[in-house]
Amino acid sequence: MQFRRQPKEQDGVNLTPLIDVVFLLLIFFMVSTTFTKESHLKLNLPEAAGPQAQEQPRALEILIAADGSYSVNGRALINKKLSTLKSALSEASAGEYNRPLVITADATAQHQAVVRAMDAAGQLGFVNLSITTRQPEQD
Repeated sequence: MQFRRQPKEQDGVNLTPLIDVVFLLLIFFMVSTTFTKESHLKLNLPEAAGPQAQEQPRALEILIAADGSYSVNGRALINKKLSTLKSALSEASAGEYNRPLVITADATAQHQAVVRAMDAAGQLGFVNLSITTRQPEQD
C-alpha cells in the first residue's frame, strides 16, 4: 500500500502580514502628516548712518516685503489690509501696547505699506516704534 506523504509544515514565520501592517502604518502617517511651509522674506534694507540700537527682547516685529506684503513676528498675513494688520498686531501683543514695535521694510517697498504699518500701530496705541536700517556701504 502506498501512502501519500503529508507535506511538512515549514518552520518559520510568515512575514506577509507584518509587511502589510508596516505599509498601512506608513500610508497612514504619510496621509495624516501636515507639512508647514516656512516663509522667509528676503529684505533689502534701506541705509542710514548713526549709532546701532540695542535689540529689545520682547519687541514685536513687522516685516514688509518688496511687494508690500506683511509678516508679524514671522507669521505672514493673508492680505495687505489695515484691519488684517491691526488684528494681527493685537493678537501678537496680547493687549500689551507698551511693548516696543520694530518695522523692518524692504528698501524697494512702497511708502504706503510702511505708512499703513505705522498707522495700524498708532491706532492700537503703540508708542515705542523703531524702523530697521543697515549701515551704508563704504565706497
